[in-house]
Amino acid sequence: MATVCGTCGKGEASGNNVSHSNLKTKRTWKPNIQRVRALLDGEVKRINVCTRCLRSGKIQRAI
Repeated sequence: MATVCGTCGKGEASGNNVSHSNLKTKRTWKPNIQRVRALLDGEVKRINVCTRCLRSGKIQRAI
């Protein structure tokens, strides 16, 4: 599944895990992406959307 939101474009972020001894290893943070049926331009389509966009009402779910 894609790791990019279809409405806001939020994607994977990268950074470091930092241990107690200050050793650093690379890691990633992935957004919570859900595949939902949404109403877009009067049509029902399946799109990948982050949960923040779902919660804020940026898209309207199809029933």
